[in-house]
Amino acid sequence: MPNTLSPTDLIQQQLDAYKAKDTEAWLACYAPDAQQYTLHGELLASGHAEMRAHITSRFSEPDLHAQLLNRTVMGNFVVDLELITRNFPEGKGSIEMLCIYEVMDGLIYKASFALGGKEVGCVG
Repeated sequence: MPNTLSPTDLIQQQLDAYKAKDTEAWLACYAPDAQQYTLHGELLASGHAEMRAHITSRFSEPDLHAQLLNRTVMGNFVVDLELITRNFPEGKGSIEMLCIYEVMDGLIYKASFALGGKEVGCVG
């Protein structure tokens, strides 16, 4: 059954699953052969198996949280600016992340990410 959500609603569903650390709900937002990249570069994960391995590790962080700061939508592209709280090796902190999603046939099939500056020790 095809996903009939708008790109905006799909990306919000994906963000909600991320916040809930629900791997299966998060993966359900992505095409089975989806790919994730650094912005303009390196392939981070290709397909659900690689994405599952990456996100399972991330979801194990006790303080993981994403706060949506801004969202821009243009057709089937959704760009989110998020503030991510993480457990870095040097301690709890936050990092800005620019997330660019391309949606086709109701699923995310390409995502690119750019990281901003990391702040450690100043998260409540």
